[in-house]
Amino acid sequence: MEAFLVSTGVVALAEIGDKTQLLAFILAARFKKPVPIVLGILCATLVNHGLAGALGTWITSVLNPEVLRWVLGLSFLGMAAWTLIPDKMEDDEAQLGRRLGVFGATFITFFLAEMGDKTQIATIALAANYMAPYLVIAGTTLGMLIADVPAVFVGNKFAARIPMKLVHTMAAAIFAIMGLLVLFKVEQLF
Repeated sequence: MEAFLVSTGVVALAEIGDKTQLLAFILAARFKKPVPIVLGILCATLVNHGLAGALGTWITSVLNPEVLRWVLGLSFLGMAAWTLIPDKMEDDEAQLGRRLGVFGATFITFFLAEMGDKTQIATIALAANYMAPYLVIAGTTLGMLIADVPAVFVGNKFAARIPMKLVHTMAAAIFAIMGLLVLFKVEQLF
């Protein structure tokens, strides 16, 4: 259960202000059809994070535990630093898939926007760390939905009231703590 809860919390915090959350705002403003947008986000995240979880699980089978510990610890510390760098929405991602309908445009743009994004990298690291890919994938997907679904329904009005710097600092602190716990071989977070 820890894998699910930590994955949900970390990704929900890391996703606030992320480019995919900005993409949710843009899609909501453009299409004004929240249900297919939310379904597109859900499906794209399940596929993307499913692949990331599988990669994280595979990594545990090819690296010895000591090397894996260092890779994971340093990855979490790297994600802590990366989380402090604000994301920008790229016009190409917002324009892609216009002719595919609301669901198709959302699915394609979210899937591509998540490729190599910090939440995808977090899913790989969390799956490798907890060796519970289904719980991690479920948690990271729920974390994405916690951050992105409100963006679809409330739009830019809500975004202006969120203290992004504080949220990013909190997410970075969680990633840093996880990295240090892994590096110093602390077995349980709670």
